[in-house]
Amino acid sequence: MIAKVRALIKDKGLEVIAVDSEASVTQAVDKMVERNIGAVLVMEDGSPVGMFTERDVLKCWKAHEGFDVPVKNFMSKNLIVLQADDDLSYAMSIMIQKGVRHLPVVDKHSVVSVLSIRDVVRAQVSSLQAEVHYLKEFISSAG
Repeated sequence: MIAKVRALIKDKGLEVIAVDSEASVTQAVDKMVERNIGAVLVMEDGSPVGMFTERDVLKCWKAHEGFDVPVKNFMSKNLIVLQADDDLSYAMSIMIQKGVRHLPVVDKHSVVSVLSIRDVVRAQVSSLQAEVHYLKEFISSAG
């Protein structure tokens, strides 16, 4: 059976950590540190407009602009989203092809979660562990 994004976010929880596009980099970093996450969704008028990630913090630091500038100045703007019914393998291939580690998940025109590469890897490892366990049982019962 092919794993779906919907199943993973159900287990993970349907909480979206976001900041307004006018929030300062400091505010975004504080939220990321407080929640121990690597990215926050950036919202404007209730709609997602970008992602602000650890890499964006480094870009801001490198630009020597300080951290009181709005996140919209440094966020990743080409937002790629997943649908809740997408396959996990599709999510993984998009992350690899596009070089991103966080993707918002949309269900019925609303962002319901943000999927990280860590979430996808954890799900894949769990699936492989179950498969290895099944194969070991099969081999030992066949002998």
